Amino acid sequence: MTLLSWVVAVVTALALLPALMMLVNLLLFRRPGPPDTTRGVSVIIPARNEEAAIGRCLAQLGRSTLASIEIIVVDDGSTDRTAEIVRTAASRDPRIRLLRAPALPPGWSGKMHACHFGATEARHPLLCFIDTDVQLAPDALPRLAGYQARRGVPLVSGFPREIAASAGERLLIPLIQVLLLAYLPLAAMRLSRAPGFGAGCGQLMLADASAYRAIGGHAAIRSTWHDGLALPRAFRRSNFQTDIVEASRIASCRMYVGFGATWRGFSKNATEGMATPAGLPVWTLLLLGGFVLPVPLFLLCLGVGHPAAAGLGGAIAALAVARTLVGLRCGQDARAMALTPAGMACLLVLLWVALSRHMQGAKQAWRGRLQASP
Repeated sequence: MTLLSWVVAVVTALALLPALMMLVNLLLFRRPGPPDTTRGVSVIIPARNEEAAIGRCLAQLGRSTLASIEIIVVDDGSTDRTAEIVRTAASRDPRIRLLRAPALPPGWSGKMHACHFGATEARHPLLCFIDTDVQLAPDALPRLAGYQARRGVPLVSGFPREIAASAGERLLIPLIQVLLLAYLPLAAMRLSRAPGFGAGCGQLMLADASAYRAIGGHAAIRSTWHDGLALPRAFRRSNFQTDIVEASRIASCRMYVGFGATWRGFSKNATEGMATPAGLPVWTLLLLGGFVLPVPLFLLCLGVGHPAAAGLGGAIAALAVARTLVGLRCGQDARAMALTPAGMACLLVLLWVALSRHMQGAKQAWRGRLQASP
């Protein structure tokens, strides 16, 4: 067996793996069903210099069909008009409260501290943590609450429709759902409470208040910036189950504007997720073989008349079908789907740069703050 034959066999297998996983996971990546409007929800919004987004976020929340809701905005040291905008909104809607976060203690990241402080002031049995750039449909919270009640899961995280308006955003942002569905076995996640299966989206999380307080709240993950992974894993370490839902029809979010902001935003979480010394070589093999190399290798095989070209072509077709279905389910456009191989290559560069900087002792900065030490 020649070297090319070995490479083709490995790449074919690595392309089939995410294709099959995505097809299976699409059957399990559920949308929230019937709403539950009976239980109260405390919505907690950490806000630091969010004058561009906070007004629209509050306006959308004000349209919620929940019978009982309170909206707690925690101003985390903003230097812009964030607090002024919230006070104006609160004067029109008594359900809105503005809190000022205390001085940031050592070892805490700003968002985790603001969320934790807001939760201490919450009155309702369900806590919803959302980012200011998330836009919720009027029935979003009731549907999440209904799903949480039916599943009996203390923590549910929704994945909104991620708006990617520029080419730089389309390169990376749509990969969030692709990576989730290509490499996390949802069936195993729901059968197990192992922390390693914990996953979520920090933009939208709904927690049972008693379970949240039992794990110590955000103090359990005080130094992280990657609450989408860290909070579900904290719940699971305390033997609580967690789940995720496909929320593209009830929530949307534009995470970052432009390629530069997207690169910086992905970089700040990288070393808490994929960019670890042990994990990144494995991810490099999976993503290169699964998404980057199949098409150029297929063209090479066609050019030299290699007999394995047909098998590799079949794997590429399966991957393309699965990727298209994920994109359609999650509200992505065709341009984002077409950029997937280039996006995966760009993501790998980003991850290796982030790991290199981390190993050199460099700390990430975000919104004027350095990453906290654990």
